[in-house]
Amino acid sequence: MNAIMPIPSSRSSERRTVRTLVVDDSVVVRTVIERILHGDPGYNVVHKTNSAEHALGYLAENVVDLVLLDIELPGQSGLAALPQILRANPAVKVAILSGRCEEGSAAAIEALALGASDIVSKPGSGSFGEQFPQALIDRLNRLFGDRLAAPPLPRLPTPPSVDPATAPLACIGIGASTGGIHALGQLFQGLAAPLGVPLLLTQHLPASFTVYFAQQLSRMTSLRVKVAETGDLLTPDIVYVAPGDANIQLRRGLHGRVTILLNPERTPAGNLPGVDPMFASMAEVYGAGAAGIVLTGMGRDGTLGAREIVAAGGWIVAQDEASSVVWGMPGSVAGAGLTCAVMEPLAIMNFVARRGKIAA
Repeated sequence: MNAIMPIPSSRSSERRTVRTLVVDDSVVVRTVIERILHGDPGYNVVHKTNSAEHALGYLAENVVDLVLLDIELPGQSGLAALPQILRANPAVKVAILSGRCEEGSAAAIEALALGASDIVSKPGSGSFGEQFPQALIDRLNRLFGDRLAAPPLPRLPTPPSVDPATAPLACIGIGASTGGIHALGQLFQGLAAPLGVPLLLTQHLPASFTVYFAQQLSRMTSLRVKVAETGDLLTPDIVYVAPGDANIQLRRGLHGRVTILLNPERTPAGNLPGVDPMFASMAEVYGAGAAGIVLTGMGRDGTLGAREIVAAGGWIVAQDEASSVVWGMPGSVAGAGLTCAVMEPLAIMNFVARRGKIAA
């Protein structure tokens, strides 16, 4: 194993902002990961363990920000424990750190579906080279960009009570984050028949997972699913998935045709892709014909864009708290008074279909 900088003996604990739990069956890996994270002032390894059961016991009495979780553990596997970890601490981010959970593998997609925030390939215990420590820190820093001071929501007037839809449904936008893949499966399961409008989807995922996520999504629905590209002409009953490194935005051209314009800029809150720019662009292009769906996820991405949809005469539906892995994003739009309905994902598409037909 290549030499790694020793843990400094004196370092201010106040500088370590991300409290981290490392769960791995190898004492060597646990030690190496701890040394890597202690070398960065943004992280503090507060506990290490070799089993999911011990991790859950620790989480029952302690709050952490990050869990680095191996898949293969003695006793309960990391995948089996993942939902319990998220229930024990709904605000925690879980990064799967495994040598047998490569990007795009069935295990990786399953972990993301269960609520993992990212998948990091772990080198063998004897091959931690010079590149891995910085690569790990960079990957984790992308997860915790939202720990920087997020700008407060602007003080806008409280929108009026949402009236019944007054315009035909023209476009649906869906935003999701932590736990979103599972929620999307239920959402599309509840789609009894095509709605005759394009669907835009922003799911917070690393860019390298977008293609695999789209493939997984295509198995959940009879609708065609594609990763969005600049210039795509919006077509009814196609699901356009935001790539992990760009926001979906829209532009209306000649003869009223609407196409996709990808924007690689992060939102002020650090999201990429972001739900806010997608919703805002829908409001600008479709006005009262825009409808947004906000599913489970951490933070409040989607609230600013939802304000613009509602202000344009469109409407918003949010996932309910009971069925959400994290009721951050949907809870934010609901708490802002922007929703016309709050319900479990399985019921949302039926509601959207009925409301769209009433308007038409």
